[in-house]
Amino acid sequence: MGEFMKATSPEPKLHGDVSLPSVRDSVSRARSEVRRWLGNTHPVIDDVVLATSELVTNAITHSNARANDFIRLTVTEAEEFIGIEVNDPGSTFSGPHVRKEVNAEDGRGLLIVREISLAWGVREHGCGLGRTVWCAIRTVPLPDCSSAPEPVSGQGDGRGSPAGRAPVAGEPGGPAFSVEG
Repeated sequence: MGEFMKATSPEPKLHGDVSLPSVRDSVSRARSEVRRWLGNTHPVIDDVVLATSELVTNAITHSNARANDFIRLTVTEAEEFIGIEVNDPGSTFSGPHVRKEVNAEDGRGLLIVREISLAWGVREHGCGLGRTVWCAIRTVPLPDCSSAPEPVSGQGDGRGSPAGRAPVAGEPGGPAFSVEG
């Protein structure tokens, strides 16, 4: 749990951990739990609630979860980051990805997560063991980087990672933490 926290703090704070049934009503419950855990005055509560909503929705909609299965939501904090992890049964078809179709009417969840997070990623736990989709949200603003060079067209998403996948530890622009369990 919380691999990114291992690199940023020896003792991450667990805000909450809950198992939710794989039904649509769990998205609303997940948002409520996060607000209860962090409080409405937390500096990034809206981003954390939004990312949680998108990750839980994706777990229910795109995994092999049935109504009698559970997904697990975990929220931790260390130094300047909030970590959100959603564990689901996984899918036999494909893993989470950011949609590239500009005219699609749905499928924007991970695009939103990517835009409000410092990093996001997926850990597959093996055949039949599920997966965890996670993101890290900064709790303090980044310094103004208006003098930073623009990304080269077609070379990524502006965050140093190739478009369509999470940055990897050690890559330019990638996180300082590893997503390996």
